[in-house]
Amino acid sequence: MEELDSLLHQPLRTQLVAFLAGAGEQTFSDLKRQLGVSDGNLDAHLKKLLAADYVAVRKETGNGRPQSFFVLTPGGLSALQTYVQALHRLLPISPETSNASGLGEPKLAG
Repeated sequence: MEELDSLLHQPLRTQLVAFLAGAGEQTFSDLKRQLGVSDGNLDAHLKKLLAADYVAVRKETGNGRPQSFFVLTPGGLSALQTYVQALHRLLPISPETSNASGLGEPKLAG
């Protein structure tokens, strides 16, 4: 069986990386608002993505409070694409078998 990226297989990290892939650079506050998570939860997941070099951070100290801007790295985008491709290979999805949910009919044992 194909191995999925354990870092991206966590649902919030999948959402976070997918959101950054579509939205581009975002502040911590924007990510928190868009994903509906607490500061601590978002911070913990961002730290893991930063450590893996899937996400990069840029700090800006203009007028007012300093802000952190997060962006998906090329390695993070590649990891997301590989993860999505692996999911497609694991799921029985094709145009002929997909139903309204977009998933193919489940294959049951027996």
